[in-house]
Amino acid sequence: MTDATQIPGYTTGTWDIDAVHSEVEFTLRHMGVGRSRGRFDKFEGQIVTAENPLDSSVSATIDAASINTGSADRDAHVRAEDFLDTDNYPTAEFRSTGIRQNGDDWIIDGDFTLHGVTVPVSLEAELGGFTDTSDGGKLLGLSANTTLNRTDFKVGPNGGAMLGEKVKINLEIEATLRG
Repeated sequence: MTDATQIPGYTTGTWDIDAVHSEVEFTLRHMGVGRSRGRFDKFEGQIVTAENPLDSSVSATIDAASINTGSADRDAHVRAEDFLDTDNYPTAEFRSTGIRQNGDDWIIDGDFTLHGVTVPVSLEAELGGFTDTSDGGKLLGLSANTTLNRTDFKVGPNGGAMLGEKVKINLEIEATLRG
């Protein structure tokens, strides 16, 4: 399905991620038995859809200090030097390096930089589609997820039962066409 004509409503252009209608969420194990959840409240990014969908690209920046776990004390601890160290590393960034098809879905390969460390990651993405908005604009929707190892980024303590090393990232993205 790499032919854009096979994707209903496919529109080329540059799309700005709408942070009001999008979510950047994560989960990780806590004490080996439960899950801690959180999100980042401030982020921005662009999606460029090319004539050939495989030539498209994605870039995004997350304000690391906007972490929100539902606990102000925990958020302050995670912003501190022994975790995200947001004073020295205020943002996390994703830059795609390629897009490939996976059945009806897509894999977005890229480099993710967090805590000053860059690691290649692959996002499993499902295209929600393209639609016209009531004000004459255009909207793109997609869902994506991946699993990171927080110790690859030197975030938090290595080992131990308090926090799991695997962090599941879930993205729900809506973006509006520029112009």
